[in-house]
Amino acid sequence: MASVGMPGGMGSAGEWLPELDIKAPGKQRRLTVFFRLLLLIPQYIVLLFLGIAAFFVAIFGWFAALFTGRLPGWAALYLSQYIEYYTRVAASESLLIDRYPPFAFVAPDYPVQVELRPDELNRLAVLLRIVLIIPAGIIQAVVAGGWAVASFFIWLVVLVLGRMPESLFDATAAVVRYSMRVQAYWLMLTSSYPKRLFGDGQAAESPGAGRVPGTRPLLMTSGARVLMVVFIVLGIGYLATGGSASWTSDNNSATGNVAHP
Repeated sequence: MASVGMPGGMGSAGEWLPELDIKAPGKQRRLTVFFRLLLLIPQYIVLLFLGIAAFFVAIFGWFAALFTGRLPGWAALYLSQYIEYYTRVAASESLLIDRYPPFAFVAPDYPVQVELRPDELNRLAVLLRIVLIIPAGIIQAVVAGGWAVASFFIWLVVLVLGRMPESLFDATAAVVRYSMRVQAYWLMLTSSYPKRLFGDGQAAESPGAGRVPGTRPLLMTSGARVLMVVFIVLGIGYLATGGSASWTSDNNSATGNVAHP
């Protein structure tokens, strides 16, 4: 478990972070790439109702965590499953995975796996969650906005090649993973503050890193890091020109939807 330290859960270097594991990029069917957004419409409808439920569960969970220092078991289970479901859809929408997401909370054989470990929470961090989340939320908005600006070109690359190049895969996976970590922190499923936007580095392989057995560290190539910088630059430009309102209302991708307690 992550240590309960500073408000916001920013503890030791060996603290545990929520993990996202996605299988390495492979061939994708061009037809499903071309119609990806249309194919995911049923998933968006399901996520709409799941998100409404998550909103009310998170509100109740916030009050409970404020007094007890942790989420009730049933609330932690539902919110964890909601994030897992959402992240699978986000990975498909972001063209990381060709296989269609299942209509199920539990999908152990799906190539996108999320590991969440709801732990003890700092009550002060729970009380100030809406303030503490601001820096991470800004970073998420910037990289999400940048990815959204580049999404047409990303879609075109995958459509032409029939696969996602490794550097683009790593950068996109990093955006999806960071968004998942922001959601997990916001919904009080972890005390660890979102971090490692640019990948894990060699530190993630050290014995004290607390990785989930079987998951791979996200070791981004230099090309992937350059692409992440491009996403950041595009995102800053997009948000600076007034794109934040339309992005918040229209974007349903990996990159941006968080249930608000």
